[in-house]
This record gives sequence, C-alpha cells and structure tokens, in this order.
Amino acid sequence: MGGDCLGLGGSRGRHGNAPPPSFLPLPVRVLGLSGQGLQVLRPTKDPTAVERANLLNMAKLSIKGLIESALSFGRTLDSDYPPLQQFFVVMEHCLKHGLKVRKSFLSHNKTIWGPLELVEKLYPEAEEIGASVRDLPGLKTPLGRARAWLRLALMQKKMADYLRCLIIQRDLLSEFYEYHALMMEEEGAVIVGLLVGLNVIDANLCVKGEDLDSQVGVIDFSMYLKNEEDIGNKERNVQIAAILDQKNYVEELNRQLNSTVSSLHSRVDSLEKSNTKLIEELAIAKNNIIKLQEENHQLRSENKLILMKTQQHLEVTKVDVETELQTYKHSRQGLDEMYNEARRQLRDESQLRQDVENELAVQVSMKHEIELAMKLLEKDIHEKQDTLIGLRQQLEEVKAINIEMYQKLQGSEDGLKEKNEIIARLEEKTNKITAAMRQLEQRLQQAEKAQMEAEDEDEKYLQECLSKSDSLQKQISQKEKQLVQLETDLKIEKEWRQTLQEDLQKEKDALSHLRNETQQIISLKKEFLNLQDENQQLKKIYHEQEQALQELGNKLSESKLKIEDIKEANKALQGLVWLKDKEATHCKLCEKEFSLSKRKHHCRNCGEIFCNACSDNELPLPSSPKPVRVCDSCHALLIQRCSSNLP
Repeated sequence: MGGDCLGLGGSRGRHGNAPPPSFLPLPVRVLGLSGQGLQVLRPTKDPTAVERANLLNMAKLSIKGLIESALSFGRTLDSDYPPLQQFFVVMEHCLKHGLKVRKSFLSHNKTIWGPLELVEKLYPEAEEIGASVRDLPGLKTPLGRARAWLRLALMQKKMADYLRCLIIQRDLLSEFYEYHALMMEEEGAVIVGLLVGLNVIDANLCVKGEDLDSQVGVIDFSMYLKNEEDIGNKERNVQIAAILDQKNYVEELNRQLNSTVSSLHSRVDSLEKSNTKLIEELAIAKNNIIKLQEENHQLRSENKLILMKTQQHLEVTKVDVETELQTYKHSRQGLDEMYNEARRQLRDESQLRQDVENELAVQVSMKHEIELAMKLLEKDIHEKQDTLIGLRQQLEEVKAINIEMYQKLQGSEDGLKEKNEIIARLEEKTNKITAAMRQLEQRLQQAEKAQMEAEDEDEKYLQECLSKSDSLQKQISQKEKQLVQLETDLKIEKEWRQTLQEDLQKEKDALSHLRNETQQIISLKKEFLNLQDENQQLKKIYHEQEQALQELGNKLSESKLKIEDIKEANKALQGLVWLKDKEATHCKLCEKEFSLSKRKHHCRNCGEIFCNACSDNELPLPSSPKPVRVCDSCHALLIQRCSSNLP
C-alpha cells in the first residue's frame, strides 16, 4: 500500500465524471492513526451510516494533516501541494454522498454544482465567487465549476461559512440530497466545524491554468499511514496544532461575537428609527383626521346653505307661478270679451249686408271700380295675421269697405259671395284661437306637475344627506376610539424600549411585539385609505347632487321662459295696434312712398306697415306656429331673444 493511490471503491484511477462508487463495499470504519496504522472496526448494520462515518474520519484526517503540514511548511500553499489536493478530493466525496440522480434524455447527471449554486441566494457575499467561476473560460462541466468554487472559497477563508448556510437550509438541500446523505445528517455539521480551522492556512491557487474538468478524484491513503519513528515528532506537532487551533478558534469566536454585537446594535438603531417613523405616521394620521373633520363640517354647512337656497328658490317660483296664473286668467277674460265683441260686430255686419243687397241695383255702374278694390282686398286678407287682433282689424277694414261701398253705391253679387267666404274664414280663425288657448292651458298644467316632481326630488335628496351625515359621525367616533387605542399602544412601545436597553436577552419577544404593532398600524393605514376613498365618494355624490340641482334650476328657468313667452303673446294680443292702410303712406324703415309697384305689407309682430324689402322675413310667433311676415327690426329682436333663451 506504500505508493498506490486507491479509490474508496477499491479500483485504481476511476474518472472523476463517472458516478462515484459506494464507499467501501465491505464497509470499513476508520477510527484514526495508531502505532500500527489505521484501526479498522467490523461492519455495522446500516451501510449508509458506515459510509458517513468513514467520510467523516477521512475529512478529519485530511483537514488535520493539511493544517499540520501547512504550519510546518511555513508559507502560502499552491495548487501542487499534495495534502491540499487530497483535501479537495475528500471534500468532493463528502459533497457527492447521497446526491439525487438528475435524469435527462441522454444520461443520468449527478453533480455537486447544483447545491453550491444555492449559496449565492443564501449568502450574498458568495455572488462574486459564482460570477468568477462562470467567467472562467476553461471550465465546461458542472463538476469542474464545483472544484473551482471550492478552491476560491478556501482562498477567501469562508468555506465554513458558506457550507454552514447550506446545512441550515435543509428544506432546500432536500431537492439535491437523499435523506441519508452526509450533508443532511450531523456528520455534515461536524465537517463544517472542522473547516473553521482552515482559516489559518494561506493559499494562492491558480484556477485558470488547471484542467479541473478531467481530474480524477481518488483518495491516497498512503499519506495517512505513518512509521513508528515519526510518532514522537507527530505528537509534538499535534500539540502545537492543538494550541494553534485553540487560538484560531478563540479568534473566530471573537470575530463572530463582534459581528453579533454589531448586528444587535444595528437592530436597535433600526427599531428606534421604526419607532420614530411610527410616531410621525401617527401624527400625520391625527392631522388627516382633523382635516377630515373640518371638511365634514364644511360639507354640512354647504349642504345647509344649498337647502336654504333651494327652499327660497322654490318659494319664489311658487309666487311667480301664482301671479302668472292670475295674469293668465285676466287675459283669458279679456280675450273672451273681445270674442263676444267680435260676434256682435259680425251680427251688425250681417245687417249691413242686407241693407247693401237692397241697394245693389244702384251700384251696377261702379262695378269695374269695385272689382279692382276687391282684388286689393283679397291680397290684404291673405296676408293678415291668424290671431284675434287680426280678426278685429279685418272687421274694421270690412266696415270701412262697406262704408265706402255705401257712399259710392257700388256693389255686385260676386262681391257679396266673396264677403261670405271672408266671414267663413274669420270664423275658422276664431276656432283656431280657441284651440291655441286650450293648448296653453295644457302646458300650464304640465309645468305645475313638473314643479311638484322637483319638490319631491328635493325632499328625497334632503333625507339622503341627513342619513349620510349620521353615518359619517359614527365613523368619526370609531376613529377616535382607535386613536385612543393607538396612544395606549405608543405608551407600551416606550416601556418596551426601556426594557430593551436593560435586557438584550428579551429582544426576540420585543421584536414580535413590535411586529404585531406594525401590523396594527398597517391596518390603520388601510382604514385611513378607505376613509379617504369614502370621502372622495361623498364628494362625488355631492357634485352629482349639485348637478341635479342645476338641472332642476334649468328646468325651472325653461318653464319661466315659456311663461314669459305666454305673457308676451298675451301682451301682443292685448296691446298691439294694427295700423290701417290709409294711415301709412311711406315705409316706416326706409321711408319710401308706396305706389302700385311698391306695395304695403303689415308686420305680424308690431302691426306697422312696411315695404316688401323691409319686411321680407318670416318667423313663427307665439300667436301662430306657422312662419309669418315680420319686419327687419322685429326679426332682429326675435332672433336675439331666441339666442338668449338658449342654454
């Protein structure tokens, strides 16, 4: 056995990429070195436990031999140093023990690079090693990357820290290792504890030049078989190594204690900062609640003002409608009187017609002149307004014509027939006027119904506002109770801060308590955000209600405009004066004289007489839905009034 390199499976020179053999087919438990060499025990029942024990003993021997030889060597180690090479081989076998086989289409893959990649996620300082390993150009296999990673971790003197992070996270390691693997059992923790002693060694390894993909991972037992002559020197070296191990262990403990103290200080600082932040957030929450209360008071005052304005507006509209109804009744009485007078005048005219029939024999000589006058009368009659004022004026014209006929003693049977037709038309026009009056009454009834509906809607809106204000008061009282609870919680936090300064051992309990309180504050933040959302919703409802009130105001203004139109129509029916044809010799606008070519035309709005050029306009009036002739000045006024009435 002196110079042979035997694998753990008993074969010579097995390739490193091949799946590792099971350790010692006839299980052998290596206990340590003695005067005769390795002590061997008989096989136990569980082969996996024996394999773990063998690997643990080999790791102890390799780590111990590496530390002793490095201390005696007295300078930095390079990659050609045999004990260092054997240490990496033993670590490779320890990490391969119990690996799960990753199946693929071509072959079964079993590599230690997978669990070593987890160290980057668990230990942020290991990201530099992972990045440098991936950037190496000569590495093509996962096994080569794992070997390079072990060498870089040894040079950083953090191999024990990295592997300790892996062993703690056993739920993540279970994805790569079987339950009986060395890294999943106590032996792995022991090996990690032994690796702390390697921090004494300084190594300078050139990873780029080595062919790590094709190296053969075989353990050489000849390094650990010693002669009796070297036992004395070895015992001395063992004592020196033990002293150095103790020194290094104490230094490592001091370093860990310093790191824990610094972490505790940083935690205390973070807790103080979090407490100050919580106090500031509570102050902000109080200010926000005060602002919300002020906004609530403002909204209540605004609602009261709106209710007062709407009530005043409704009272004013009621008074206006009553006055308009009274004026409408008076105007209707006046129209009835005018209608009765028109009927009387018609009776008088019928009597005059009988008198004229008796005198027809005398009027034959003036027949041609009467025909010309009748043609002019027909043109004037077709242009006259379809209202009661038009009837009255037309009756007056008929009277004037009959007086002229009586004075001139002119008439004929054809003229009498035409007069009968004119009277029938006048009766039709009176019927139309009565129908228009009935339509006006229906419109007034509709306006009264719309006003009643608007009052009902206002009452409903008042009830909704009162119910919403009550719900807001309840929510504000709940928030005040929560504020009292928060103040008590702050007092508890101050007491906890004093206890933390006195006893650092109770840090875990204080942290859990602070986490609970932070969760409560987060819930308070959520409730505050919900309050803000509810406030915005209330504002939206308020704006919608304002829009509804504006629409009601628009409807009321439209009804007022309609009533004003009715008033103007009544005034036009009552106060307009229909100018007689004889009284006008010139156009009122252009002041040109009338002649046979420049005819007279009445404006249906003001009753004045104009020429065709100054009255060449047609518009619908309140007295007639059809467009009728209007002068230029009345046309401009009516268009301006229509444009001002539009919303």
